[in-house]
Amino acid sequence: MIAYKFLGAGGIAPFTGFRWPVGEWVDAGGADPCRAGVHACRVGDLPIWMDEQLWEIELEGEIVEQTRKLVAARGRLLRRLEEWTPALQRDFGHGCLQRTRERVGFLPVLSGFVVDVERLVGQGRVPLGAFAAARAAELRDGPAGYEEERRLQSAWLAERLGLEHAYGT
Repeated sequence: MIAYKFLGAGGIAPFTGFRWPVGEWVDAGGADPCRAGVHACRVGDLPIWMDEQLWEIELEGEIVEQTRKLVAARGRLLRRLEEWTPALQRDFGHGCLQRTRERVGFLPVLSGFVVDVERLVGQGRVPLGAFAAARAAELRDGPAGYEEERRLQSAWLAERLGLEHAYGT
């Protein structure tokens, strides 16, 4: 199965500190979400897992599919998506900000989210800004609003990165 994996500078996994080799199989000995396994994501999950580098990864063996991630027994990095740049991440953040402005505008209870998203994006904390945009949508329109914002975010990323998009699959 082909999926995607965000890594920090130097190909470092953000939660484990593991330095990923390119093109070599990494065997995790099983797939147990948040405990063991190679964690990756689908295109629809990209906004949730952002980091400095984005890689295409091949998963093999047992694969556990969860709502926002995939966990496999084995994986290997295939190629870095060079289209994922700091500039693209900033543009993504500005898109989240624009949708939040349009969605909540000056609603007294929710207008602070516009300020939050703008501040977070301006600080380069784009993943948190995207989350704040989704939370604003949820508070305005319920859980469906959150899902719609995340769908729009992943569609934006899929289009700019040249990936096929299917939110939640």
